[in-house]
Amino acid sequence: MNNMTIEKNITDTFTASIESKQQAMTQLAGPVSRAIELMAKRLKAGNKILSCGNGGSADAQHLSAELLCRFEMERPSLPAIALTTDTSTLTAVSNDYHYDQIFARQLSSLGNKGDILVAISTSGNSANVVEAIRVAHQREVAVVAMTGRDGGEIAKLLGGDDIEIRVPSDVTARIQEVHLLCIHCFCDQIDHIMFA
Repeated sequence: MNNMTIEKNITDTFTASIESKQQAMTQLAGPVSRAIELMAKRLKAGNKILSCGNGGSADAQHLSAELLCRFEMERPSLPAIALTTDTSTLTAVSNDYHYDQIFARQLSSLGNKGDILVAISTSGNSANVVEAIRVAHQREVAVVAMTGRDGGEIAKLLGGDDIEIRVPSDVTARIQEVHLLCIHCFCDQIDHIMFA
């Protein structure tokens, strides 16, 4: 493979990413806006944001880091917990119970009424994310689900008060790229609503 071929493949990937974001922009502006308003409201009320996802969807950690530290403006730290980060807990729960329970088990003690769970799954079928949503509903934790494709099992599980941000794509990389952009929108607009 020569440099010209590599460069063409790179520009094709950039183009595909741009096109997926343009398509998603129209469809997702409404649900992303609703999610931001809900997050800002709940944070103002003293609640926290919990997040979970597997692999590339562990952007849950990215969200938590931006809220706890800062995004683009100096402001107080905001309460956020990524359920993906504690390796001792993750391995203990998967060993003693089941891998499907790694997020649900944490949520059952850390999630309180009024909190928000940001549940990320490109397919919408991640069993451990599905189980976390079930526990969130039991504990009256609001759910913002970030999915792709047809929304999978998660879409079927969501209730009327939940918000689904479903990327209109079947390509995992494109879905993940749009999810990250949505996370940046969350952080930017939460900062402006709460601290501008």
